[in-house]
Amino acid sequence: MKKPIPTKARAVIIGGGVSGCSVAYHLARLGWTDVVLLERKQLTCGTTWHAAGLIGQMRGSLNMTRLAKYSADLYVKLEAETGIGTGMKQNGSMTMALTEERKQEIYRQASLARAFDIDVREISPQEAKEMYPHLNIGDIKAAVHLPLDGQCDPANIAMALAKGARQNGATIIEGVKVTAVNQKDGRVSSVTCEQDGEIYTIETENVVNAAGMWGRTLANMSGVTVPLHACEHFYIVTEPIPGLKQLPVLRVPDECTYYKEDAGKMLIGAFELKAKPWGMDGIREDFCFDQLPEDFDHFQPILEMAVKRMPMLETAGIHTFFNGPESFTPDDRYYLGEAPELKGYWVAAGYNSIGIVSSGGAGMALAQWMNDGEPPFDLWEVDIRRAQPFQKNRAYLKERVSETLGLLYADHFPYRQMATARGVRRSPLHEHLKARGAVFGEVAGNERANWFAKEGQEREYKYSWNRQNWFENQRDEHLAVRNGVGLFDMSSFGKLRVEGRDACAFLNRLCANQMDVAAGRIVYTQMLNHKGGIESDLTVTRLSENAFFLVVPGATLQRDLAWLRKNLTSDEFVVITDVTAGEAVLCVMGPKSRELMQKVSPNDFSNASHPFATAREIEVGMGLARAHRVTYVGELGWELYVSSDQAAHVFEALEEAGADVGLKLCGLHTLDSCRIEKAFRHFGHDITDEDHVLEAGLGFAVRLNKQDFIGREAVLRKQEAGLKRRMLQFKLDDAQPLLFHNEAIVRDGKIVSIVTSGNYGHHLGGAIGLGYMPCEGQSEADVLGSKYEIEIAGTRLSATASIAPMYDPKSERVRA
Repeated sequence: MKKPIPTKARAVIIGGGVSGCSVAYHLARLGWTDVVLLERKQLTCGTTWHAAGLIGQMRGSLNMTRLAKYSADLYVKLEAETGIGTGMKQNGSMTMALTEERKQEIYRQASLARAFDIDVREISPQEAKEMYPHLNIGDIKAAVHLPLDGQCDPANIAMALAKGARQNGATIIEGVKVTAVNQKDGRVSSVTCEQDGEIYTIETENVVNAAGMWGRTLANMSGVTVPLHACEHFYIVTEPIPGLKQLPVLRVPDECTYYKEDAGKMLIGAFELKAKPWGMDGIREDFCFDQLPEDFDHFQPILEMAVKRMPMLETAGIHTFFNGPESFTPDDRYYLGEAPELKGYWVAAGYNSIGIVSSGGAGMALAQWMNDGEPPFDLWEVDIRRAQPFQKNRAYLKERVSETLGLLYADHFPYRQMATARGVRRSPLHEHLKARGAVFGEVAGNERANWFAKEGQEREYKYSWNRQNWFENQRDEHLAVRNGVGLFDMSSFGKLRVEGRDACAFLNRLCANQMDVAAGRIVYTQMLNHKGGIESDLTVTRLSENAFFLVVPGATLQRDLAWLRKNLTSDEFVVITDVTAGEAVLCVMGPKSRELMQKVSPNDFSNASHPFATAREIEVGMGLARAHRVTYVGELGWELYVSSDQAAHVFEALEEAGADVGLKLCGLHTLDSCRIEKAFRHFGHDITDEDHVLEAGLGFAVRLNKQDFIGREAVLRKQEAGLKRRMLQFKLDDAQPLLFHNEAIVRDGKIVSIVTSGNYGHHLGGAIGLGYMPCEGQSEADVLGSKYEIEIAGTRLSATASIAPMYDPKSERVRA
């Protein structure tokens, strides 16, 4: 019997894979009983049914690990709740390293797992062999074992979630294709769908795009950006192997393979370095539980390595050679949250082959987000607002996802750059910098000079967990900024104009600092949420009575735009415009920056005429610029905002005049190493929407004596209750080792926290990291009176901690 399609719902979920079923289950558990899930064919018929079902709790950050652990716990409990067996076995997992670099990576992951309270131990190749007798261990350098990892039956998990959703009041209807998501006044209003040739409309204010590999096409229909694309994913299943007993899941990333014992057979899967994108011309209408054509030639090299790794495979027959589509994203992270283009349009898609372990937690997090209007904790890593509109371009996606599939098992080196789909967004100075030795990195599609190669030096990264080939280049650039003058191209900054009659009052409501300042003043501020967490970290320059200029990180531009627009009320007269591409930004930084500016401009750059935190229009060369006296490196300096068409000219004028004062071109790695010496926070690492502005040490940028602003009550509450944790700066006492982020912080012999960001302090002479320290009921003296170490890849190294910045704590150099 056909289920009737309701005319109204609180939420409509599109897609009946494990992701959609998880969202339905968790919304229903929260009491959203009028939830409807629509599946175009049958539940699990896209990717879920053929997923490998590996459950690894360990992910690259605390919150992603939280979600994976939640999934594992949920899948254990679901069977009792629904009566459907999820096949969940905690048979453990092992990861093998075949190189010294990979050994360093898996040992670093083990240190991080301990910080996240995950049961983990480093084991010898011999111990691995005892657990996995069929293994050839001749070339294995190291191994790590996580006893509580496991495997499951993906299709049954989706079915159990679907049943649990129904038990809690949700409606699930198969054989219904969504043809339109309708909108009114910038919000979802209804869904049009088709069943057996009949058209229906469901009124709703919330839609969840959980359409997997169809997600981008579905989103395009509503003007929403969901950049993902399917790739072919291969595995083989052997015939039954006599005497094969239950084994841990095994990963040998250096050979791109994983192994899973299942009912006396072996499943061998691959994440090959260059994948095959699929479905470029769209996915055919009748696609349902379909396999893709076999490509044995593509899989052959993987299989040959597998036979050497596990000689018993040589005599095992192949039962199934499987090829199925899975969706991948440009940065290997999935999408969650409300789309910035349309209110009430939510996304849970693009799982990059970790959909089963992710969907339990992701469904919970999205349901909470929809229910509360804000995420349960920091989810910026997977937030849909990080997606750039250009990334839905199919030529871009086809090229990029051929790389992202393989990155799952590639070495996760620090500073690793994408190799494909590059050069889409370039600064007006790109060719100038390239000609002078720039080696570029990419963030949000922006090509940015990360470091400058010397004459005759290879212009490419040589990756390592130790000092990489640009370490000395960064040192020279860093010391030029500290002792002379450096020039950075920061054109990738996000730039927003907020103007109109109510612009000042609007920004004062959103920003914690005072916005009602004189024209020409620059204010450093945060936009907070109701918990006092940091939604945005920015500078605001008042251009005139009704016009303000906001500068945000390039990576957060879409997020910041969405936050501003979301909080604009219908009776406020304010226009918000993205003007990022209109101006280039040249940062002239260092103690000799004033000397250089005086050579290229007749304007007065003295403290009296151009004090810190002010912006002035200046002449530079034969052009004009707006000179902002601010710094992210902790030195005297100016950010020059130059109309894009004049940028090359201004650059040439600065370069010519700079020859006399030793001007050095500098890259983003140096910007980062300078800012961390000064303990300046980095959004997304050190400060997130989960980090309270006072605990982040940014109370100096909060003005409680102005009109009410979002987060004010939370700041007052925290002031009264006292800090539960505070941000510290650390310096390793040994000058050799490096910090990146996610190393474990050890206080008096016990792991208590992690490094949120790290780099090498070339002026201070050691690796520097930032991190939060639990400190409830403790004074500053108590916190600093402890013995600190940082654990790197299992080794503990002594560190010095400080609350004040270790470099120029009173900011005298900035105001020089």
